[in-house]
Amino acid sequence: MNLPTTATTATTATTATTATTANVPAPSPSRRLLLAGATASVAIAAGAGWSWWQSQRPATVPGTPDGVPDFWDKTFASSADGQTVALRQFQHQPLLLNFWATWCPPCVAEMPLLNAFFQQQRAKGWQVLGIAIDKPAPVRQFLARQPVDFPVALASTEGSNLARTLGNLGGGLPFTLLLDAQGQVRQRKIGQVTAQLLQSWSSLR
Repeated sequence: MNLPTTATTATTATTATTATTANVPAPSPSRRLLLAGATASVAIAAGAGWSWWQSQRPATVPGTPDGVPDFWDKTFASSADGQTVALRQFQHQPLLLNFWATWCPPCVAEMPLLNAFFQQQRAKGWQVLGIAIDKPAPVRQFLARQPVDFPVALASTEGSNLARTLGNLGGGLPFTLLLDAQGQVRQRKIGQVTAQLLQSWSSLR
């Protein structure tokens, strides 16, 4: 006696489910075009930002990083009291340039890796220079607790401007550059480096 009732209920439920599914609207052609247009706009904006940066850079001077013709003429105060750091002293040598700050946890975390890289590679002609975008007092206090073997320049706002002209448009830290012995940028890295990455860079001279 109950069998017909069960069959009828199942049929009704199936019909309702089918009707509900059928009522879900598919994306309209105009909506699909809108989504595609938004994606394309983001890509175009990113490309335009890079193109703008390329167009704003000064003409390349042989032997200097692209867009910074006076790079080797720059001089900064040193973290060592009473001394200065002249970039020209690193010219004609492969150079790892690291922009950092004491208030940047990834910068602090990678400092031992950079120091180990310098210790391992300086006999092969490698130089490492830290450029602190920070106030002198906290930098000196940090280096007193955690000394490094490579020089550290105190650059503050000028360091931020230099990093931007070298390609760090967003100003993120840490920012690391690899310059070959001819002064050309071979690698750029925004964010913390790894031991594996530094090892792979050691062959780029």
